[in-house]
Amino acid sequence: MLSERRANAVSDYLDEKNINTSRITIKGFGETAAKYENTTAEGRAKNRRVEFLITANEKMIAEAKKEAGQQK
Repeated sequence: MLSERRANAVSDYLDEKNINTSRITIKGFGETAAKYENTTAEGRAKNRRVEFLITANEKMIAEAKKEAGQQK
């Protein structure tokens, strides 16, 4: 699926930048998660995208709690 290949390309790029791949989850949605109409060329172009979410790992969460005085 094209969406999975696009997501894999982003994952490969992040890996090249030394982002640990165990922190990356890849999902391809194809036409199932279109945000724009696929009936026009413009809409299809806008749907060619990769979205990602950056979340804190356990170490970052612990450091933030310690900094905020909430250490367990």
